Amino acid sequence: MVTNLDTLFTPAKIGPVELRNRSIRSAAFEGMGRDNNPTDMLRDYHWSVAEGGVGMTTLAYAGICRSAISFDTQLWLRPEIVKPLRDITDGIHERGAKASIQIGHCGNMTHIKTAGGIPVGACSGFNLYSPTIVRGLKKDELQELARNFGDAVRTARDAGFDCVEVHAGHGYLISQFLSPYTNRRRDEFGGTLDSRMRFMRMCLEEVMKAAGSDMGVLVKTNMRDGFKGGLEIDDCLTVAKEIERLGVHAIVLSGGFVSKAPMYVMRGQMPIYSMTHYMKQWWLKYGVRLVGKYMIPTVPFKPLYFLEDAKRFRSELSLPLVYVGGVVDGAGMEQALSEGFEFVQMGRALLREPDFINRLRRESTHHCGCEHVNYCIARMYSREMACHCNVSDLPAKIQKEIQAIKSKG
Repeated sequence: MVTNLDTLFTPAKIGPVELRNRSIRSAAFEGMGRDNNPTDMLRDYHWSVAEGGVGMTTLAYAGICRSAISFDTQLWLRPEIVKPLRDITDGIHERGAKASIQIGHCGNMTHIKTAGGIPVGACSGFNLYSPTIVRGLKKDELQELARNFGDAVRTARDAGFDCVEVHAGHGYLISQFLSPYTNRRRDEFGGTLDSRMRFMRMCLEEVMKAAGSDMGVLVKTNMRDGFKGGLEIDDCLTVAKEIERLGVHAIVLSGGFVSKAPMYVMRGQMPIYSMTHYMKQWWLKYGVRLVGKYMIPTVPFKPLYFLEDAKRFRSELSLPLVYVGGVVDGAGMEQALSEGFEFVQMGRALLREPDFINRLRRESTHHCGCEHVNYCIARMYSREMACHCNVSDLPAKIQKEIQAIKSKG
């Protein structure tokens, strides 16, 4: 039983940025944007998390350019939205927290209408999950994309963000270059792992140059891709060491691949009926109901499910590391911090209870109440994320599905 949370409530730095405590709202896609712009809902949610006591809250996900966007409910980080983003960050700061924004490129995980053209990736092919034809990026396009990462950092600074988190995992574009599953290129950006890291290096060099001396830089990277034929832990350690060499201030240790092993990231079962209930396209709705359980296999949930892999990274890296994955209570947070991780990220816990950190301050044994039925994840592809416990008008079939998942757990 936890008797105190002294480590959690100790200030700590990410590069030049000091957080009031070691808790971070993870870069979990909220689905609260509209037409790739911020909304009052997005503002109010992050204000509530800041008011609730976290050290830093992270807006997610923000595309570095038009082709980087997967959904119109995501942000497209561009000068036109600096003013409303500044409103959000000002409010976060007034509530005592720091503000971060996750920047990235989704690669092939998008559609022509959303991306403004044929989706691009490390290689040409067909993405069944979108579904869409994908065009392999040309060499002369890669430097422009790397510069887009730097431009996104400068825009984030203008919008008042203290930190940026670069998404280099989960099967998005940088990850698509890193993984042998998606990178079959025969030029200097494919082949050996060192060559597959070339695009990541270009992007992070631009990010670090743009961040200068006043912004913190985190990178989210995989510890495993989570399926046979993807990156395994030794390769991911090599990637993490290269990220450290490039001078970033902290690494967020994650795992999984959206198009191949999505539940490896979040664990548990995907509630297929809940997911399809909110879909607008009838063909997609019934197609996913028919084959969804095969496309999105269950990966059992347990508290701190990434911890054992993460400890290996902690033993071989020197820079600050952020633990994420299955954090549900103060005991878990203290355990992760006691293993040498400087910060702890949470997504679902702070969706269920935006004031989770303040509750822990009052009662160290408090549990966030998340039941890990993943209703929040199921609906985020069609509307904003929300915990089923905070939704008052759930249809009977969704309630039944949730109860069935809970009974298995």
